[in-house]
Amino acid sequence: MAMVVGLSVTRLLTGLVRIIQHPNQTRIYPVHIGWVLTLLLMLMHFWWWELWLIELPNWNFETYLFLILYAVILFFLSAFLFPESVSDYTGYEDFFISRRKWFFSFFALTVVFDLIDTLIKGPAHYALFSIEYWFRVPVYLILCGIAIFSANRRFHIAFVSVGLFYEISWIIRHFETLS
Repeated sequence: MAMVVGLSVTRLLTGLVRIIQHPNQTRIYPVHIGWVLTLLLMLMHFWWWELWLIELPNWNFETYLFLILYAVILFFLSAFLFPESVSDYTGYEDFFISRRKWFFSFFALTVVFDLIDTLIKGPAHYALFSIEYWFRVPVYLILCGIAIFSANRRFHIAFVSVGLFYEISWIIRHFETLS
């Protein structure tokens, strides 16, 4: 699991470095960069919150396989953000908008996997989040659904901006320390 998450982080960081090294090679898109930062945060958070799994009384292969699949989904998101080449597109905006269905379908899948992961950790774990968690999951799924079907640039800017700030707030409020 750590290797797959590490590959995801590497892919994102390499993509960002490539943009810095070759700023005129491909036009950047602030929404794309916002999702890169969001995914980097998600990957760090994923590593952090999976430490709670040490408290599981019984590990089984299904739980392990589930976590590997979750990490693979996160890797796919990283690959969708930084493909091998964007030469078929006018820049990252054209690429991102044309590939948004894949990206947001997988993003919605991470929300579902997060829900399952939370339930695996048990009632004591998901009780930490109160009603906010049960509101957060459907809201993210609805926003992903809108993002799949809408190419509206303002919506995408709002989604990534509010989403990134919300994730930072969520992590600070619920995951600053593991207990």
